[in-house]
Amino acid sequence: MKHSELQGRPRTTDGQGPFGGPLAKREPLVADGKTWRDVDDDIARHTEVLPTKMWWFAFIPSFLLMLFFLGALGVTIGTGIGTTGISHPVGWGVFIVNFVFWIGIGHAGTLISAILFLFRQTWRTAINRSAEAMTLFAVAVAGLFPLLHTGRPWFAYWLFPLPNGRGPLWVNFNSPLLWDVFAVSTYGTISLVFWYVGLVPDLATLRDRAHHPLRKKVYGLLCFGWTGGNRAWRHYESAYLMLAGLATPLVLSVHTIVSFDFAVSVIPGWHTTIFPPYFVAGAIFSGFAMVITLAIIMRKALNLESYITINHLEAMAKVVLLTSGVVGIAYLTEFAIAYYSAVPAERFHFANRMFGPYAWAAFIMYGCNMVVPQLLWFKKIRRNIVVLFIISLFVNLGMWFERFVIVTTSLHRDFVPSSWGMYEFRAMDWALTIGSFGMFFTLFLLFVRVLPTVTMFEVKAVMDPKTASRKNRKEVADG
Repeated sequence: MKHSELQGRPRTTDGQGPFGGPLAKREPLVADGKTWRDVDDDIARHTEVLPTKMWWFAFIPSFLLMLFFLGALGVTIGTGIGTTGISHPVGWGVFIVNFVFWIGIGHAGTLISAILFLFRQTWRTAINRSAEAMTLFAVAVAGLFPLLHTGRPWFAYWLFPLPNGRGPLWVNFNSPLLWDVFAVSTYGTISLVFWYVGLVPDLATLRDRAHHPLRKKVYGLLCFGWTGGNRAWRHYESAYLMLAGLATPLVLSVHTIVSFDFAVSVIPGWHTTIFPPYFVAGAIFSGFAMVITLAIIMRKALNLESYITINHLEAMAKVVLLTSGVVGIAYLTEFAIAYYSAVPAERFHFANRMFGPYAWAAFIMYGCNMVVPQLLWFKKIRRNIVVLFIISLFVNLGMWFERFVIVTTSLHRDFVPSSWGMYEFRAMDWALTIGSFGMFFTLFLLFVRVLPTVTMFEVKAVMDPKTASRKNRKEVADG
């Protein structure tokens, strides 16, 4: 029976539970009775054949958007940030909004790879590779925006404590903007090493399957001569565990430090201690939504339904539902704190957020992040791929508007009414925002083209040896 026919069937029972009732038997993490040989064939196939029409259909517009984005970067650098809508009093705009958004998107990859690995959650094996790649590309896109925000990106090296001849001029270690430099660069470095170490055994598999001498040589160099012996696996597991331990605190620290950009200020709506946990929960929320979006597309385009099953999508949907609740509580807590503080500026800010000129953006934020995910309480919704895909798009939209609301509404009406002003998106703002998605999807599609998107050796490890081996399967059938 096909996996698609099994999705709607109830789980079978086998054995007795702790209170005498039937014990539910878990559905397999790999469906359709796949063998270890099938895993290699199915997952490595897209790296060995010419790109499909569906891949070109996605790559060409993404690549054109990336070129559009690079052109917008060139105009912004050559002309100045005045080409955007940024002006007094909104000195932060499209650059910081997109920076915080893309850093948040990159959080799910490290969470899936490191934290779920330490907690021995075996359902991560089908999605960790693509989530790690998503992290790298999101961080690469995010890192461009603070450089542009400085106005003079050619002086970006001033942010590092390098020996210089500028006299007493030195970086300000008390500034959270400098903390961002160290946090994001550390996060990107650890994520890159973590991702590449996980790739090594699969690169060796591609090397062994390659027929063309050049492909075999390239994959042989990339896998560092991996032999798959007992000693190699022992060293690999130790290194992977160590990197998982290093990456785990980064999940909490990176977006906590990003939140300090706002929380250590005195601006109403920013100056609050709830921002660090609120930003971390929001980052996991948006990151998992993006993983769902990419996984649904990838499983269909690459015929990976047997490995990225409906159960994997349901597990991620539950994480989205949980983090939506955390984010919703944080939203309500902000209003409660503003009211309880009896600070006129804080009360005015949240009244302005709900009823001011940017109320439409706030309602999109609250609707997409608090209301729409409540549909995931229903199992039929969580296991409906089309509806789940639409919900993930709404969450991505809502989290972008969350960053827009936080940045804009706190700045456009500050303490002095004479300095109030509006921030309107211009053509360059739209070009930088939409183009950044083009760069992200271009990098992800190139990754999909040349590297296995599912961790083959980890998927094999969670399969039942009795059914995964052709030899064992034949012996069971004969017996």
